[in-house]
Amino acid sequence: MALPSPRTDAGHHGLDTFRSSPDRALAAFDFDGTLAPIVDDPRTSAPHPGIVPALTALAAHVGAVAVVTGRPAETAVLLGGLAEVPGIVVLGHYGAERWAEGRVIAADPPPGVNLVREQLPALVDSAGAPEGTWIEDKGRSLAVHTRRATDPDTALELLRPHLERLAERAGLVTEPGRMVIELRPQGVDKGAALTSLAHGTAARSVLYAGDDLGDLPAFGAVAALREEGVPGVTVCSASEEVPEVASRADLVVPGPEGLAELLGDLLAALRTPAP
Repeated sequence: MALPSPRTDAGHHGLDTFRSSPDRALAAFDFDGTLAPIVDDPRTSAPHPGIVPALTALAAHVGAVAVVTGRPAETAVLLGGLAEVPGIVVLGHYGAERWAEGRVIAADPPPGVNLVREQLPALVDSAGAPEGTWIEDKGRSLAVHTRRATDPDTALELLRPHLERLAERAGLVTEPGRMVIELRPQGVDKGAALTSLAHGTAARSVLYAGDDLGDLPAFGAVAALREEGVPGVTVCSASEEVPEVASRADLVVPGPEGLAELLGDLLAALRTPAP
C-alpha cells in the first residue's frame, strides 16, 4: 500500500527524505493518545495492538526511534513494553528524564513539586471539584484528571484558575491536555526534547507523531529543524477533543489505530526500493 501523502509541501519533502535515507532518520512518538489509546485510568494504558512490533521493525531500518512523553520514562517503558524495541530512547516528563538500555537518567525535581503535592488535594476539594475528579502523582509533576466526571470540560474549567495560581506559587507551569491539567516544572517541553534528540543523533530527517497540546512544541521543533536544513514531517493522531493539533500537522491519521496503519505502510515503503 502506498504511503499517505502529507498535505503540506514541507511535510511531503520530510516524508520523502525519511524514506530515501532511513539510516539517518529519527522517528519519535508521543505515548498516550498516539501509541496508546486514551483510557479513563492512565495506569491501565497500553499500546494499540501491533504498535510495538511495528516500532521494533522500524528500529531495524531507521537511525533512531524514540518516545517523548509527559509520563515518567520508566512508566511508559513498562506500560508500553517498550524495552522490546532495540535501541529505543524514552524521554519522560517532557525530556527531564531519559531512559535507555534499562537505565533512567534524571536530575532531582524542583522543590515546588513537593509544595504542590502537599497542597493539591485540599485545593481540589475546596474548589468544589465534582465526583470523578482525581489526582495523578507522576513523581516530577502532578496532574488533575476530570475524564471520569459527569461533565469533564466544565470540571476542568472550574479548577483551572485554582491550579494556575498554585502552580505560580510553586514556581511550576500548567500543561493543559485532554481532560487533564498537569502542574510541572518549567524549562522542559517536548520541543526542546525533540531538538536535543535530533542534534544528538545527527538526524537528517525527523518524523514526530503526537495528539495533544503538549505535542505542539515538538511540531514547532520540526519546523525549526527544517530551517536548519533537516526535513521533517509532523503527524497528528487525531481526536475530536483537540482539533487544534490536527490543524497544525502535515499528516493526520485517525488515532492510534491510524498510526499503526501508517507505520505498516511506512515499513512496507522502507522495504521497497524507491523508484
